[in-house]
Amino acid sequence: MFSKTKKTVGSVTAAFAAAAAFTVAVPSGDAFAIDHVECRGGENFLKIWSHSGGSQSVDCYANAGRTSFGDWWVDRISTGNNDLIYYDANGDSVRIPRWTDISFPNRPPQVRSIEIL
Repeated sequence: MFSKTKKTVGSVTAAFAAAAAFTVAVPSGDAFAIDHVECRGGENFLKIWSHSGGSQSVDCYANAGRTSFGDWWVDRISTGNNDLIYYDANGDSVRIPRWTDISFPNRPPQVRSIEIL
């Protein structure tokens, strides 16, 4: 009887130690799976038209996550089938729902990072 209890305690201790080691070895937090993808017609990607320092760019993104946008000035956003939050240089965060196409002709925001929800 004592031997059976000792084995059970040993098994529980080993399982706890394994769980603790796994918890320490695997980082916690949000996954950053957002991907910069090729813009293609007919796709419902997040699409952003922007400019900075005389350069212009059109970029597309897919999958949930957050990434830096490099403080570029955003001229237009088409969210496609993505809910978006952009974080601007003023410290504000602006949420834009999916299927929205918005232009900023007079006062474009300077965007630090974007997040697809």
